Amino acid sequence: MGARCFWNAREHERHVFLLKILTFYIEAADSLCMATGSFAPGTRGTARTIRTRIERSGERVWRFQDFAGAPHAAVAQTLSRLARAGALQRLSKGVYYRGRNTSLGQSRPNPAVVRQLATRGGGVFPAGVAAANLLGFTTQQARRAEVATSGFRLPRKLLGPDTIVYTRRPDAWAQLSSVDAAILDFLRRGGRTSELSPEATTKRLVELLRYPGRFGLLLHVSGTEPPRVRAMLGAVGDALGKPARTLQPLRESLNPLSRYDFGLLSALPTATVWQARTRSRA
Repeated sequence: MGARCFWNAREHERHVFLLKILTFYIEAADSLCMATGSFAPGTRGTARTIRTRIERSGERVWRFQDFAGAPHAAVAQTLSRLARAGALQRLSKGVYYRGRNTSLGQSRPNPAVVRQLATRGGGVFPAGVAAANLLGFTTQQARRAEVATSGFRLPRKLLGPDTIVYTRRPDAWAQLSSVDAAILDFLRRGGRTSELSPEATTKRLVELLRYPGRFGLLLHVSGTEPPRVRAMLGAVGDALGKPARTLQPLRESLNPLSRYDFGLLSALPTATVWQARTRSRA
C-alpha cells in the first residue's frame, strides 16, 4: 500500500513537472510570436496570440491587416468575440478600437487616425463650404463636415453621424490632391460657396489654376466630369491664355445646343462662348 502511494506521488510530481515544461514552451512560443509577428499554429493558438497582442498594445485601432500571416477567418472570429465581450469597439467592417478608461469614461478614437482609416480604399476629399474654405473663397466653417469620395459609401462610425457625404465621385479623383479635388467640387457648385463677388471669385479661381501642372491635370481627368464642369474649365483655360488646340477636346465634348449654369462663374470673360446661360438682370 505504501509503495503504491509512493508510486502515485511520483507520478503526480512527474505530471506536474511535465505540465510546467509544457506551459513554459507555450509561453515561450507566444512570446516569440509577439516578437516576430508570427502566429501559433491552430485556431486556439492564433486567437491567444491576437488577444495577447491587443492586450499588450494598449489604446489603438486594429484592422484585419494588422494580423498578417494569421488565417483571415480566425482573425475575424477573434476580433468579433472580443467586441462582443466588450474588450473592443467595432467601428466598421474589419476595423476595431481598443480604448482606455479615463476620468470622463471610455476614451474615443483619435479623429485624425479615424479619418486616415476612412480614406483607405477610396479617396476622401473636402466638399461644399469646406472645399471653398480650403481654396480661400470663404472664411466660414461649415456646421456639419462635408466630404466627397470616389467610393459608394464611407463608414459612418469613422466619419461621425453628422458628416455629409457625397459619394460616387469619379475614380479619376484618386490621383488628385485635396486642392485639385476641391476645385472640381467648387466648379460642380458653380462657385456658389464663395463669399467673394463674382469677379473676385473668378479671379481667385484663375490664379489657383495657374499653379504649374494643375490645369493640365484637371484637363486630363475632365472626361469624367459633368459637361458644365468641362465648359467652365474651357472658360478658365481661355482666361489662362491656353491655346485653342489645348482646349479643343473640351469644346468637342460639349453638345453645341446645350447651355450650362455657371453660377458665379458666369463672370468669366468667355463664359457665354463656352455655352454659359445668360444671367438674368434684375
